[in-house]
Amino acid sequence: MIRTIYLARPRGFCAGVVMAIEAVENAAAANRAEGRGELPVYHAIVHNATVVQRLEDEHQVHFVEDLGDLERVRTELAEQGRELDDTVVFSAHGVSPKVREEADRLGLATIDATCPLVTKVHNEARKYAREGYHILLIGDSASHQEVIGTSGEAPEQTTLVAVAGHRKQDPRLEDPRTVTVPDPSKVVVLTQTTLSVDDTMRTIEILRERFPDLITPPRDDLCYATKNRQDAVRQLAPRCDLFLVVTSDYSSNGMRLLELAEDLSGNARRVESVRDIRPEWLEGISSVGLSSAASTPDDLVQEIVAYFRDLNPDVELIEEGEWENITFRPAKRVPAPAA
Repeated sequence: MIRTIYLARPRGFCAGVVMAIEAVENAAAANRAEGRGELPVYHAIVHNATVVQRLEDEHQVHFVEDLGDLERVRTELAEQGRELDDTVVFSAHGVSPKVREEADRLGLATIDATCPLVTKVHNEARKYAREGYHILLIGDSASHQEVIGTSGEAPEQTTLVAVAGHRKQDPRLEDPRTVTVPDPSKVVVLTQTTLSVDDTMRTIEILRERFPDLITPPRDDLCYATKNRQDAVRQLAPRCDLFLVVTSDYSSNGMRLLELAEDLSGNARRVESVRDIRPEWLEGISSVGLSSAASTPDDLVQEIVAYFRDLNPDVELIEEGEWENITFRPAKRVPAPAA
């Protein structure tokens, strides 16, 4: 019987996710009020299936992975007597200069919902590229939108590097132990923002041993929300018989939480929602830890708490840690460039 639930704090939405989701919701609402078309978004606004589904269902938002797909969406809507707006929202993960140029070419207005902490890394990439440095960009997958966007700032001067100890190695990423650079005296390391803190620091140390002149930015690129959620799991997981992480499987920060919880508790599971919990997971379990990715709505977590309370009305809920108190400025619509 489940007697104790350890609920991590912070968990769920970070400031960047809140800003990005509100950018979509507010733009979609404004479009309805002004009689404009339905809103397109480039890539999933955040990496959570529930968030994406809710925006599609409740706000008639259309997600595309290529701006070239907008014409197809526009045609399909026209056949139903509906319209597609000529404003596109860029997701929280950031986009490459090529995507921005394509949006300009198509005459699209834009709303840039890129997390400011990702923008910081883009700025660093441009800065060091201008100064003639070769960039080693640490990431978990060459297909992750954040990695694509950042590397796109200086593709000829960027090498993608795998995280040492990562569970699933992407063969398209270089091994930090063997990666080479044109000039070892002019090399800088940048990172995807949502990686394992411990594994990333270990990877940077490997690179620093190989390249003594390696430059790291004044502040490391792992975002505060990634660190804080991992720290909260680190505190709770050793006390738990089972640890549940509420996240979509394509959320980098969520999957890193899952791996950390597995390492510390020996028994961690990923769930999208309460519907994924299996009764057999709970056999012989008296304490459950619970956290969620930075893109997971907290109502999904609260439904799981309610599920355990239904199983045992006397279950003890222990919530530890501190909430974050950070907000980012709203994203603004930028008109299409003049023809």
